[in-house]
Amino acid sequence: MFPRRDAYGMRSENMELFSAQNIVKQFDKHTALNNVSMDVPEGSIFGLLGPNGAGKTTMLRIINQITAPDHGELFFKGEKLKPKHIHHIGYLPEERGLYKKMKVGEQSVYLARLKGLSKKDAQKKLNYWFEKFEIQAWWNKKIEELSKGMQQKIQFIVTILHEPDLLIFDEPFSGFDPINVNLLKQEILKLKEAGTTIIFSTHDMASVEELCDYIVLINKSENILNGQIDELKKKYKSNIFEIIFTENNFNLLESTLSFNYKILEHIKQNKNNILKVELLNDLTTNQFITHMLKIGEIVSFREVLPGMNDIFIKVVEENT
Repeated sequence: MFPRRDAYGMRSENMELFSAQNIVKQFDKHTALNNVSMDVPEGSIFGLLGPNGAGKTTMLRIINQITAPDHGELFFKGEKLKPKHIHHIGYLPEERGLYKKMKVGEQSVYLARLKGLSKKDAQKKLNYWFEKFEIQAWWNKKIEELSKGMQQKIQFIVTILHEPDLLIFDEPFSGFDPINVNLLKQEILKLKEAGTTIIFSTHDMASVEELCDYIVLINKSENILNGQIDELKKKYKSNIFEIIFTENNFNLLESTLSFNYKILEHIKQNKNNILKVELLNDLTTNQFITHMLKIGEIVSFREVLPGMNDIFIKVVEENT
């Protein structure tokens, strides 16, 4: 339908549920998006990342056909994105849009019917989700009576209720305590397991690592990084290792070999020493391990890959 190489350099044919190609959007003299591309594989959780003002919200509004790009193409299931596709998309915006004076149940049914559900089906599905989230008692309360977190639960439910092929979550954990954050994360992962494709926009890099399979990073309106999470971690690794060992002759740690590695962190834990080191001057892991065996017994040795927070900061700073 539209075979091409995707954003990750792989030849693909019908592998993307959604694809944006060279999207440009300008407002007056401001360029919000400049040739931004992203391919969202079907059944994946895709992180849309970037600093404030990078252009993420503009991209989400374009995907939801709230606004249109000035240039570029958008595809949904291999077809050019059209108004008919909106019923196959669920969107939870960062700025919530519930009607404060309406009752929870009445509003939930109304929003579900806007997504094409019959009143009977809407009530049946809402009963399931209200029971699952243990919020049946909220049905006849007005939205304004609920906390921000409670309102967020309602909006999450009405976003997923029509079982869309593509879900878009913009800062979905805002206003939630840690228990409810975990609850929503579990539901998002279950949705993925059921085959739903998810675009996930957040500043919380820990959640990105926990949930996302792929990411695209936008900075100053441009795409500066994309790929699979695991591959990006390998790409940006910096020769840092953690070694745990029992000490026999700690003085040997300061031998001439130490000029070939830099100790970044040293923690004494019971009988063990935990070292985080950076290997320098082409020192191999075998040479380092051989050296450490002279000092004590090695309990564990592993490479420390950078977190998404480290990668985010590094790439943004390089492109600033």
